[in-house]
Amino acid sequence: MPKMKTKSSAKKRFKMTASGKVKAGQAGKRHGMIKRTTKFIRDARGTTTLCEADSKIVKKYMPYAR
Repeated sequence: MPKMKTKSSAKKRFKMTASGKVKAGQAGKRHGMIKRTTKFIRDARGTTTLCEADSKIVKKYMPYAR
């Protein structure tokens, strides 16, 4: 059986935590900041962990991620 390939787009966008959760950048910050509230911009700093349903999908794209 040949090795499975990791999706290149997934390895650029997601990281795995030590406990097996998927870490990703916050969504909704690329453009249109003028109409966003200051609270939204402040809360959307840094990274977040994906929910269980989304992380299942991402883990299929990254078979060798720890």
